[in-house]
Amino acid sequence: MGITVDLGALGAVLAALYLVWMLNLYNFMDGIDGIAGTEAVTVGAGGTLAYWLAAMPPASGVGLPALLAAAALGFLVWNYPPAKIFMGDAGSGFLGLILGALSLHAAVVRPVLLWCWLVLLGVFIVDATVTLIRRLLRGERVYEAHRSHAYQHASREFGAHRPVTLAVAAINVFWLMPWALAIASGQVAGVVGLAAAYIPILALVLRFKAGTP
Repeated sequence: MGITVDLGALGAVLAALYLVWMLNLYNFMDGIDGIAGTEAVTVGAGGTLAYWLAAMPPASGVGLPALLAAAALGFLVWNYPPAKIFMGDAGSGFLGLILGALSLHAAVVRPVLLWCWLVLLGVFIVDATVTLIRRLLRGERVYEAHRSHAYQHASREFGAHRPVTLAVAAINVFWLMPWALAIASGQVAGVVGLAAAYIPILALVLRFKAGTP
């Protein structure tokens, strides 16, 4: 059992800020081959299962996450490392905006699903947010290009993009997706599942020096 709060006009403002952040963080995280496409495929697949478990009404766009995952998979065939084509700002920004819009739409129909989307997007949200906060604290111009995300440090440490992209896929499928599905099925409260899912991700991005030069 959860609590639903009507935020009124404040909710609309927060939703707009959330969409702007999702658009930008997805752009920030599209920095190595395959990572943005892999995120879209695995998050879309997780969202599809969460919709089913939460009994999302068929007329409420229940097939949209699966459609997004399928489209991203077609792109990933060519973007998997070593990439032959690249997404660019237009593609990554579109994915971030669409994922943000899907999560907000789902929250209107089934509020619990917002927690599921936030969990599924955990790798991108935590890495981008920690990196942004650390850069702000150092007084850096956060709108300038940089290579200080955890996934970028990891790709340099491993000397290749593929291990990092595969690691993101594994985290999404074997760690974040089970938590999201547990929330969707009512086995775990949303805030509890989000905290449990994020804590190891936070430790991981700190291990790979997110936000440090």
